[in-house]
Amino acid sequence: MLVLLFYLGDVMYSIRCDKVREIAPMVNLKELPHAPDYFAGLFNYRGMIVPVIDLRRLIQHQSCDIRLSTRIILLDYVKPDNTPAIFGIMAERVTEAVMKPLDALISSGITMANMPYLGSLLVDGNTMVQYIAVEALPGALNLSPTVENDEAITMNRRRTDSLLP
Repeated sequence: MLVLLFYLGDVMYSIRCDKVREIAPMVNLKELPHAPDYFAGLFNYRGMIVPVIDLRRLIQHQSCDIRLSTRIILLDYVKPDNTPAIFGIMAERVTEAVMKPLDALISSGITMANMPYLGSLLVDGNTMVQYIAVEALPGALNLSPTVENDEAITMNRRRTDSLLP
């Protein structure tokens, strides 16, 4: 499996690359009043409004350092109504993707109900890298809107559908 390696502070993390749509440079994000502190903001990605999560703030309770290697990792997911969508996670030192065997991913033996996206580790010799199950992030963070504007949702669906292969 191909995994993307990155850091949050001094700790290395990994995600599978099969859900990654694109790795984008940092852009100015539109803040959203009263949003959770881990919500970095929104940005316009090819005509779609994309929410961005500060992954370091979510996991370590400190904001990502803004460096040249800080990136927004754009991820595909499917909303509960089965429509495709995109969200972004902000991470530091996003510089390397590596091939690892599937059996390198092992359970930590601990399940955290409030953080279902954590739990597995990528093990390589004596090195353990925290694995993030990105498919669990949208549900855990409630990324689906609770109040919908039908016209805006319809336009966003058309834009998202046009990006699909």
